[in-house]
Amino acid sequence: MNIYKFISQSLVIILFSLSFQHVRAAGEIQIIPQPQKVELTSNQFVLTKDTKIQYIGSNAKPIADRLAELLSKSSGFSFFSLKNAGQNTIVFQLGSNSSANIEAYTLTSTPTKIIVKAASPNGLFYGFQTLRQLFPPAIELQNSNATHWTIPGVNIEDAPLYPYRGLHLDVSRHFFDKKFIMKYIDMMAMYKYNKFHWHLTDDQGWRIEVKRYPQLTKTSAYRIESKGDTTGGFYTQQDIKEIVAYARERFVEVIPEIEMPGHAQAVLAAYPEFSCSGGPFKVETTWGIFNDVFCAGNDKTFEFLENVLDEIVPLFPSKYIHIGGDECPKIRWERCVKCQARMKRENLWTEHELQGYFMKRIEKHLQEKGKRIIGWEEVLEGGVSKSATIMSWLSLKAGTQAAQQGNDVIMCPEKLCYFDHYQGLETEEPEAFGYGRFLPLKAAYSFNPMPKELSSEQATHILGGQANVWTEYMPTTQQVEYMVYPRALAFIETLWLKPESKDFKAFESKIPSQYERLKNAGINFSKSWDKESTKTKWANFK
Repeated sequence: MNIYKFISQSLVIILFSLSFQHVRAAGEIQIIPQPQKVELTSNQFVLTKDTKIQYIGSNAKPIADRLAELLSKSSGFSFFSLKNAGQNTIVFQLGSNSSANIEAYTLTSTPTKIIVKAASPNGLFYGFQTLRQLFPPAIELQNSNATHWTIPGVNIEDAPLYPYRGLHLDVSRHFFDKKFIMKYIDMMAMYKYNKFHWHLTDDQGWRIEVKRYPQLTKTSAYRIESKGDTTGGFYTQQDIKEIVAYARERFVEVIPEIEMPGHAQAVLAAYPEFSCSGGPFKVETTWGIFNDVFCAGNDKTFEFLENVLDEIVPLFPSKYIHIGGDECPKIRWERCVKCQARMKRENLWTEHELQGYFMKRIEKHLQEKGKRIIGWEEVLEGGVSKSATIMSWLSLKAGTQAAQQGNDVIMCPEKLCYFDHYQGLETEEPEAFGYGRFLPLKAAYSFNPMPKELSSEQATHILGGQANVWTEYMPTTQQVEYMVYPRALAFIETLWLKPESKDFKAFESKIPSQYERLKNAGINFSKSWDKESTKTKWANFK
């Protein structure tokens, strides 16, 4: 053969091979969040009716069962998890792992076997979620009629960057039933979120049963809208137990938020004696910040709140209770005889210090119950203990200062983490739309919870980040899902990957496949990422 012809043909073969690998990477490895390390091989695993699902280690069985159930539902084959199996097997194995991260896992796929291995059930569960996304999106369907169930050949080593990967939901402004909360948790788990911040109380509604104070669910859980309609609802303690257990099976920690000392209008409508003025009050029907708050000078207020927390704490195994602390006007305290007397007795010079007293007193009670508090960044104004965790929402600034003084921090700055903001049209420079009103997909992907100002020791106090979903203008579950997805997919990569490993174009290439997966899972989602479908809508925005 002519040497030049040989070289030419060889180059064609090499280029074709590289192109094939690129197509495989873009077309088949559609995992979100992107694993830390992925090595593609030419070998594929083909699922058949004869495939076996094996577990090694008794704590691996529930995860193996989960895959068996998912595949049985979608493929039409019948699968069960087994202790022993031969070739053509998917194995979930609990064993030693070189990573100290309990959420780490490895996944290897060959023509005869897939092995998902981790040192803890947490990591094994995330390996299962990665395997789930390696299967075609038809895996999310009931009786999909799909005929090809092929897994690409891969070697994956993976672990998250941050231990706190949170998604929040406000159920106070609009109430969503237990079935939707479980669905919300399911989708969190699929994309490896592990903290569900459940905003249960606010001016517009109290959403959790407290048996000692029945008016909280008779009065505080409902409001009369302007047209005379009554809206609201609450979760019974049994509902809470079921939801928490459901989340625990999916390695999601449920963190309740009980707002204080502000955002208390719904409570005061039922129990006005815990206010400074005595009322009367109503459960609010509009949004905003209201002057009437819990009276910090009345010991009965603290007795009430401690009794409420005593019923709530046993329902939530999380080490955290979020106690709010944000947007608390001080005008009533300034004019309240009891509050001013409290300040004098405690040698407090300002009402901000009075709020600090309030939060520390509640924190002490919760510490006696084995809990740690989380508070919005305003709690820093009156001073907090070193054991308090700060949720920094106005910017990164408060979180940076808190980490520098030794407090743990969860970053959720409004401009990059609030999914109630409009999604808008993607641009090369998302800043052009102003983060204050818009949070496009690219902007959500740009989030980095780690401030540059921190030393390596201070940086250990940044636990991670959280996306917040405030529902003032989301009265339906369809609207909630539309605002969360696909931005939640972008956001999780900011908490899973190192900043230098992030690649928005690579992430973007996975969105069409994820749209299909979300649709099959019954999730509503926004298509604002699709420039062609939205450019006309937004052309005249400016």
